[in-house]
Amino acid sequence: MKEPTPKIRAFVKRLIAHEAQQGKPSGSDMPGAFDVCEKLRPRMTTLMGTVGFQVLLSRALALASHGVPGLSVVQVKADGSLDGLKDLHAQNNPDEFIEGGVLLFAQLFGLMVLIIGEHLTLHLLGEVWPKSPLRNLNLGNGRKNEKTKWKT
Repeated sequence: MKEPTPKIRAFVKRLIAHEAQQGKPSGSDMPGAFDVCEKLRPRMTTLMGTVGFQVLLSRALALASHGVPGLSVVQVKADGSLDGLKDLHAQNNPDEFIEGGVLLFAQLFGLMVLIIGEHLTLHLLGEVWPKSPLRNLNLGNGRKNEKTKWKT
């Protein structure tokens, strides 16, 4: 998996836009599109452990770095959080910075779909964003027998 599908990218952009409309949690210094990774982290670390999420996010970061080389300044810390975002922001223009966040989460989302399947991935995202307008999403991943419904 090198490049996220157009449907995954569109989904990620809508989720990021939804998150931006909700506003930042108090005390959050996470910039823009990277908020979604941070918001997903507690749920994912509960599911797969801190090390499991760290490995998954590290792989997503490595894949995303091919599309946005500036992401190479970002590191995944031992707790699964991201470090180096301020450096990334300082070293890149705003569009490239935003694209880096979109691509990182798209890669993470794509890996989740690949590993645990579309249905479970969307169920987990529905738990993290229960009021999102992303119901009845079908990524069209080619599975004829699996219909994904986002439940609240």
